[in-house]
Amino acid sequence: MGAVTAPAPWKQLLLNAMESNAHLRHSSYIQLATIACNGRPSNRTVVFRGFQEDSDKIQINTDGRSRKIEELKHCPFAEICWYFTDSWEQFRINGTVDIIDGSNPDPIKLQQREKSWASSSLKSRLQYLGPQPGLPILSEEPPKEVSVDPSTGPVGAFCVLVLDPQQVDYLNLKSNQRLTFASTGSPNEEKCWTSERVNP
Repeated sequence: MGAVTAPAPWKQLLLNAMESNAHLRHSSYIQLATIACNGRPSNRTVVFRGFQEDSDKIQINTDGRSRKIEELKHCPFAEICWYFTDSWEQFRINGTVDIIDGSNPDPIKLQQREKSWASSSLKSRLQYLGPQPGLPILSEEPPKEVSVDPSTGPVGAFCVLVLDPQQVDYLNLKSNQRLTFASTGSPNEEKCWTSERVNP
């Protein structure tokens, strides 16, 4: 194993990949895998919404009525997979996920939720006012038009997921280089990361 390095050494690799692929709209889409309540894998595409301020924690907005919320409450471990098509780089980042909904008792987390809502587009906000995701459509009638007041706070269904990375697997197919990163330290201590070069 390599020596202990500065906090989140993989983050700069990710920021560089994001910058070099920024012209591709799909570069902000990531796959989020969770563990379903029946123990089977469950995967879907979500949108990267940024890093939590001054950290390596990854933010994702989601509907609190979606199946992934139940899965994360059952088991908080998840992994995202991010592939950048121009630079041929893949990041697999796993860790634990914190769910921030309107019932969260932490005022700082509620502020994060408000901020995430405020930075969402109007079209994105409207998705949280539609029917519950995953349920059968009972009527052939088109859904009623809904509207949201841009000046109001988040609707009840709006949740923020915060992935706290614990392991990162980085693969560069152009240079045929692969690095793994692992965090050490308890949850209350500042994270330290170790890195290791491994075979691609």
